[in-house]
Amino acid sequence: MSTLESTPSWDRIRPRGTRIIGYIGIVLGLLAFYLALPPVVSRSTIVPIVIGFFAVAAGIWCVTRSEKRLGWGAVASGILGMVGGILATRSGTGNLHTAVEWGDLTAATFRFATPLIFAAMGGILCERSGVVNIALEGMMLMGAFFGIWGADQTGSWELGLLIAMAAGGALALVHAFFAINLRADQIVTGFALNFLALGITGYLFIAIYGDQGLQIDFGIPDWPQLHFLSDIPYIGHFLDEAFGQLNLMIWLAFVLIVVMHVLLFKTPLGLRIRSVGEHPLAADTVGISVYRTRYAAVVVSGMLAALGGAYLSFGAGASFNQGMTNGRGYIALAAVIFGNWRPFGAFGATLLFGAASALGLVRLPAAYGQSTGTLFQTLPYILTLIAVAGVIGRSIPPAAVGRPYKKQ
Repeated sequence: MSTLESTPSWDRIRPRGTRIIGYIGIVLGLLAFYLALPPVVSRSTIVPIVIGFFAVAAGIWCVTRSEKRLGWGAVASGILGMVGGILATRSGTGNLHTAVEWGDLTAATFRFATPLIFAAMGGILCERSGVVNIALEGMMLMGAFFGIWGADQTGSWELGLLIAMAAGGALALVHAFFAINLRADQIVTGFALNFLALGITGYLFIAIYGDQGLQIDFGIPDWPQLHFLSDIPYIGHFLDEAFGQLNLMIWLAFVLIVVMHVLLFKTPLGLRIRSVGEHPLAADTVGISVYRTRYAAVVVSGMLAALGGAYLSFGAGASFNQGMTNGRGYIALAAVIFGNWRPFGAFGATLLFGAASALGLVRLPAAYGQSTGTLFQTLPYILTLIAVAGVIGRSIPPAAVGRPYKKQ
C-alpha cells in the first residue's frame, strides 16, 4: 500500500471531526443551563449567553459541513440553554433549590416514566410485528381499573397485576381480531377501542363503587430498599434519593427494557417478529405463521401496557379515577416513534417525558406556586408534539406496519 493510500484524506476524517464538534455543541448547550441551576447557581446572565453562543456556533459549523441533524441539535441545545439559563438567573435561589433537587427529581422522573416504559415496550413489540397500536391508551386504562379492582377483591397486589394483564390482553385480542382477521383500518380500530375502554371502566367504576370511589390501603411495594447507597462518598446522598426507595415496578421496567432488546435483536423469536413486520410474505414463504406471530405480539403488547396502567392505580398510588391515564398511551406511542422502534431509544424518550412531567407536575408548582405550575403541566404534551414533529421523515418504521396481510 502506498503512502498516499494509507494516509487518511480530509474528506475521510472530516465527518468524524464534524460529529465531535456537534456533540461538543450539544454538551455546551446543556452546560449553559446547568451552571445556572443548583448546586452551582450562577447568577450572571453572561455565562449562559456566552456558552450558548459557542454551542450555536458549533451547530452552525456542523450544518455548513453537511452534518445537519447533529448541527441543528446543537443549535437547538444552545438556544434552549441560553433561554433556560437566563430564566434561571431571574429566579430566586430558594425557588431553584426547591425545584431542582437532583436526587428527588431523578426519582420522580423514574416514577413518571415507568408507565410510559411498559406501554412503549408493548408498542414496540406490536409495531415490530406489523400492527399499529393506537389502543395503548385504552389498554393502560383497562389495566388501571381491573388491576386495582382485582387487588381490592383478592387482597393481593400480585393477583391484581395478573388480572390487569388479563384485561389488557383481552382488549388487545379484540384489536388483533379486527386488524389481522378483518383487516380493518388499524388506527380507526385503535381509537375506537380507546373510547370503548373509557366507557367500560367508567361504567363499572360507577356501577360497583358509586360515589364512595375506589381506594385500597395497600399497593405494590417499594423494593428493594437500597439506603446503604448513602454511605458512598460524595455521591451517596444523590444515589440514596434517586435509587434508594423505588417501587418494584420501576425495577421491573428497567429489566423489561433489556429483555425486550435481547428478545427482538438477539433471539430467533425476535427475528420472526421483525420479519413479519418487515416482509410478511417472505416470512410466510419460509414457514413463519404471520397471523399467529402478530396475534401473540398484539396480545402481549396489551398485557405490558396494562402493567403500566396498573402501576398508575396501585403502584404509584392506591386509587382509581376515571380516565386517569390522561393521554399517557399516546405519549408512549410518541416515545416509540422518537426511539425509532428500539427499546433503548424509547427508554430515552420516556425519561425525557418523565422529566418534563416531574418538573411540570411536582417540582415547579412546589417552587413557584400552583397557579404558575398549572402552565408547566403542559410540558409533557408540548414535548410530545416537538418530538414527533422532529422525527417525521427521519425515523424509519417497520416496512409492513399498518398493512393488513392476506395469506396467499
